[in-house]
Amino acid sequence: MVQYMVGIDLGGTNIVCGLVNEQYELIAKVKRPTEVDLGVEHVLNKMSDMVDELFVTAGVDRSLLIAVGAGIPGFIDPVRGVCVFASNLKWGNVDVSGRLGAKVGVPVFIDNDVRMYVFGEAMSGAGRGAGVVHGVTIGTGLAAATVVNGELHYGSGFMAGELGHVAIDGETTPCGCGLTGCLETVVSATGIARQAKEALEQGRESLLRTPFERGELTAAHVSQAYDKGDELAIEIMTHTGQVLGKGLAYSISLLSPDMIVIGGGGALAGERIMKPVRDTLKRYVYHGYLERLTIRQGELIDDGGVIGSAAFAKSRAEKLGHVSV
Repeated sequence: MVQYMVGIDLGGTNIVCGLVNEQYELIAKVKRPTEVDLGVEHVLNKMSDMVDELFVTAGVDRSLLIAVGAGIPGFIDPVRGVCVFASNLKWGNVDVSGRLGAKVGVPVFIDNDVRMYVFGEAMSGAGRGAGVVHGVTIGTGLAAATVVNGELHYGSGFMAGELGHVAIDGETTPCGCGLTGCLETVVSATGIARQAKEALEQGRESLLRTPFERGELTAAHVSQAYDKGDELAIEIMTHTGQVLGKGLAYSISLLSPDMIVIGGGGALAGERIMKPVRDTLKRYVYHGYLERLTIRQGELIDDGGVIGSAAFAKSRAEKLGHVSV
């Protein structure tokens, strides 16, 4: 019998829900504003309504739904199905699995949004077929997760993967976590923009000065200036890739992954960052690891969280005996 899952990517601004089949193909997708200020119950009701809407949109029998998965930004207890804390949502100790499950009538499984994205890439994206997939997302910050033979690696307290908060020698920028020189203070959209702003404040000449003086400077401007041969932009992207390479050197030596997948908006920088990453890894990692390692840009882009959440829901439902394998 054909079965379907729904994956939900819950953000502070928008909710994206997708109907996914057993081959992890996205059949239908809907997007709605989260409206956090209207409260937890409102958001849960909205997600439940979106699940129903998907089946109407796709023309699929709602009774074929076996499970719902949701990726939520913040600290998540995936065993209890509780959102412990999510600052963007203003949620604390919300029993999402229990409350949403009662509304949709099928088991609901939740996890951190980055873990869900990496799980999606491992099961259906750039990491498909690899045994050990280490995924990194570069956005406002930097986060990571690891999938080992189809299972997420959590570590104690579900805290494994906080690569963004590994302090890098030589970096001195204070991080919001309380440490200094964390990887994400450099390797992130905000980190790239910060490097440019600080250099311009010190008098460096660059094509970036115009957006800087307008108060509009972003990481995208740095990539654009790089492509025009701007010296400062090239320095920044090269340094960012080198720092990422140093951070990944720790992951590679500890995890010995088959595949590293780079996702998030920052991954769109492509070879501007990836070449210095590879060059740095050759200096910091024993060649035996690199010979069996492939590094790829993520394939699922905006749909990774939705597909990953759906795949996670299917995996968890099968393991707990909610559905037949």
